[in-house]
Amino acid sequence: MKDREVIERVENYLREKFLDRGDAHDYWHMMRVYKLAREICMAEEGDLQIVSLAALLHDVADHKFLEPGDTEEGKLAEVLDELEILGETRERIEEIILNLSYKGGTNRYEFDHLEGKIVRDADRLDSIGAIGVGRAFAYGGSRDRPMHDPLDKPKEFKDLQEYKKNNGSTINHFYEKLLKLRDGFYTETARKRAVRRHEFMEEFLREFLLEWEGKA
Repeated sequence: MKDREVIERVENYLREKFLDRGDAHDYWHMMRVYKLAREICMAEEGDLQIVSLAALLHDVADHKFLEPGDTEEGKLAEVLDELEILGETRERIEEIILNLSYKGGTNRYEFDHLEGKIVRDADRLDSIGAIGVGRAFAYGGSRDRPMHDPLDKPKEFKDLQEYKKNNGSTINHFYEKLLKLRDGFYTETARKRAVRRHEFMEEFLREFLLEWEGKA
């Protein structure tokens, strides 16, 4: 099967499964990460097919959305089987996807190849900036989290289980994760884009907190 045919098959699968989700990890998030990853890849000269497939599929087995008894490895294998993605391409995609997530800052996995770094950069770019602000509140709302609670301070998480149990406010999420991402980008292409997006979030938070206190 030609590379473009594989991409189209994956796009159709994602559109069918994830188009109507309202938790900010939907089809459109996957497509934005895919487009970002391809742009970074072309600038940084990585393997475009590996990057494209890993970016498109990066959230299909996310730990936040697994059913009881499921594992990330098992769910991802099920999807890749259905899409008939095999061989060395599959092995590299699995490695990237299973080690991509931020996981409350507890993920210490470092990619030793450019493709993994590109996909992680693309995913994290879509977590910050104006899109990042919108996604944070969409996800928080889907989990019944308050926008802001001045009495609940941002936290540090010692492990993934502690991170999963956290149900703090969306504003806390900016300090617990989103504002920390700026210094963790691998590629020069992503680092340049991250500057503007990070600055937007800082300005948004200043305005939000002024309005919260009735000072603006």
